[in-house]
Amino acid sequence: MRVVKFLFFFPVCFACILSCVSTAREERPHTYLTDNSKFILLHPGGIEQAMDMAQYISAEFRRQSYFFNAWVKADENAIEMTFFSEMGASIGDLSYKDGAVHFSSSVFPKSVMRAFKPEYVIADFQLCFYDPFLLDNSLKDSGLVLKIEDGGRRILSGNKVIIEIIKTETTVRLENHLRGYTYTLEGDFHGKNDYK
Repeated sequence: MRVVKFLFFFPVCFACILSCVSTAREERPHTYLTDNSKFILLHPGGIEQAMDMAQYISAEFRRQSYFFNAWVKADENAIEMTFFSEMGASIGDLSYKDGAVHFSSSVFPKSVMRAFKPEYVIADFQLCFYDPFLLDNSLKDSGLVLKIEDGGRRILSGNKVIIEIIKTETTVRLENHLRGYTYTLEGDFHGKNDYK
């Protein structure tokens, strides 16, 4: 039943995001953090600290909760994620390397695979774990501002906080106020990142 909820989560969660994706073909992978703010994905080398670890992920969207597991390997060469149901069944694989983002799954129907834009997952990951200086420069190019304070990160559009990230040694929580979804990652983040 929870696999079904997981399958429902991604198409619904990203429906509002996909509605504002540009149809123009571009070489560099990107997302839109707001309707008018294009965020070009950073090179994998921008990660603060390499990681190779299991993570438990809980997500909330429109008062619905979803739970799954992931194995995440990220370093200066690539970001690779393998997703599993709570029962341990493989759900899909996501990677960002050689300037391209790929997602494959034998579980998702073809209609979902066509609509799903995995660049948004990579962008959220980069907002959480990439070097603040590189993020700040990239976000400025998008007309956004990065604020680092109180053990977390806030991304602002004008004076409005659109994304908030709170990091501890065992959890990373991203709340997208604009799109209305939240991720909480649980794992042994101690020593993996700079929590300042």
